Amino acid sequence: MACRRLALIIVSAVMLSVTFAGFLCSLLGIQCLVYFLVVIGWILVACTFILCAGFLFLHNVIGDTCVAMDEWVQHPTAHTALDEILPCVDNSTAQQTLLGSKVVIGQIVDAIDLFISDGLNQDLPLLEFNQSGPEIPLVCNPFHSCNNLQQVTLQDANAVWKNYTCEASSWGRCVSVGRMTPTVYTQLGALVNVTYGLYHYGPFLSDLVDCTFVRETFSAITHNYCPSLSLFTKWIYFGLLLVSVAVMFSLILWIIYDTHHRHRRYTKTMRYIVR
Repeated sequence: MACRRLALIIVSAVMLSVTFAGFLCSLLGIQCLVYFLVVIGWILVACTFILCAGFLFLHNVIGDTCVAMDEWVQHPTAHTALDEILPCVDNSTAQQTLLGSKVVIGQIVDAIDLFISDGLNQDLPLLEFNQSGPEIPLVCNPFHSCNNLQQVTLQDANAVWKNYTCEASSWGRCVSVGRMTPTVYTQLGALVNVTYGLYHYGPFLSDLVDCTFVRETFSAITHNYCPSLSLFTKWIYFGLLLVSVAVMFSLILWIIYDTHHRHRRYTKTMRYIVR
């Protein structure tokens, strides 16, 4: 915005400078400079009219877009121009999807806790990990209260479990104190990361599916940005139009004055010759 404002100021200053220079040259009778400045002036007027048309088009586009977004926000169930661009599901379907993601998260957490409690925390020879040391804390279901000190959150699970990882030999057995090998730690960490991503971004995806997020964004745009954008483009359009019209009339006055001045000089010359 600052660059555009500076560019418009420069264009206006150049046009006013050309107008003033042409006026002085007309008064001084420097015809060659007057003709040159007339050509430059008409080129600037043409360019400015093109800019006016561009900003008028931009003003209309901004106005139509803001009206369409406001109609879509105010009447979400009505058939508007944005319905085909933004296909949305109803709120009940989105809530069912969110509920399904909560069930999946709970099942994954239960499966991880079962594997830790009945496998890694038990000295079972069938695992062939040769695990030892303190027991690994379980994962807390993020939709339940985590008051148990023996539970960790999905966000902190990887950092906490790293302390329970042993050094493994080439055949996959622990050769130091620990309950899980680096391979198991990596696999559980990946599963926890996916589960945390589903928990963290589930509400956002639900809002995205039923267009709640888009509706809130459009509402903020129409209330905070649309009025000022429409007003600024209108001011710029009228400003450029006034400058263009003023310079155009100045050019016409140059030509009239220069023609009248040359006609007077020619008349004086002819009278002198006749005498």
